[in-house]
Amino acid sequence: MRIGFIGLGNMGAPMAANLAKAGHAVIGFDMAEVSVDGVTMAGSATECAAGAEVVITMLPNGAILRSVAADIIPEMTKGATLVDCSTVDVDSARAVATDAESAGLLAVDAPVSGGVGGASAGTLTFMAGGSEAAFAKAAPLFEIMGQKAVHCGEAGAGQAAKICNNMILGVTMIATCEAFALADKLGLDRQKMFDVVSTSSGYSWTMNAYCPAPGVGPQSPADNGYQPGFAADLMLKDLRLSQQAAESADADTPMGQLAQALYAQFVENEDGKGRDFSAMLPRFENRGRES
Repeated sequence: MRIGFIGLGNMGAPMAANLAKAGHAVIGFDMAEVSVDGVTMAGSATECAAGAEVVITMLPNGAILRSVAADIIPEMTKGATLVDCSTVDVDSARAVATDAESAGLLAVDAPVSGGVGGASAGTLTFMAGGSEAAFAKAAPLFEIMGQKAVHCGEAGAGQAAKICNNMILGVTMIATCEAFALADKLGLDRQKMFDVVSTSSGYSWTMNAYCPAPGVGPQSPADNGYQPGFAADLMLKDLRLSQQAAESADADTPMGQLAQALYAQFVENEDGKGRDFSAMLPRFENRGRES
């Protein structure tokens, strides 16, 4: 299959490389000068998209997605499929899908979970929105780039699933970090707390699989000086998307709203930028009730 891949950053590059390794003819484009194993580089996004059976985008935000889509949709062959793997706002995902379908294309919004490690290993999870026909066209590529793809519904449903999931993740991580900081001040050993909570009603992914306390539970970024597995900056981006969607849908999400405010303070006014999102734990350790 001839595949155009636009956006070859930390996530896009290994995804495109895995498609090339599987035998597909991958034409890539990025604003930066990059080189990806097995990928032929194009001089522009439109050149990348022209003649491709599938065009995959992995871009930073909805505004850039809309701009790129406006450029490439007129150049794509009717019947081709546009697969956006960026994490963007639901409204942008739906607007791009509408424009693509109006031009005779199939469209899928398919944000991913699994991070750079999952992109390299080909173990990502895709949350997809779009028609059955569009999902069926993209599914074989999802199998190469990931280990699981869920068709969540019509256009925008993939983005909705991603931001709802990550709103839970952000809120839960804050609660987990708060609890460890409280345990410290109460004189409760962190390992003992983990042993209780990880097998009790406080069980969560942030406790059991991604524990924010160094030396407790399975290996996590906390054991590597909070070097990011999932950066606090990206968590803030996703929480902002969740609250943008909540406002658009008139949904009451007070915990999501507070999580966004806390991560904004952590990233923009404290030392959270460039650190893992679990570095909220040392933040809470160093704060008292009124600070």
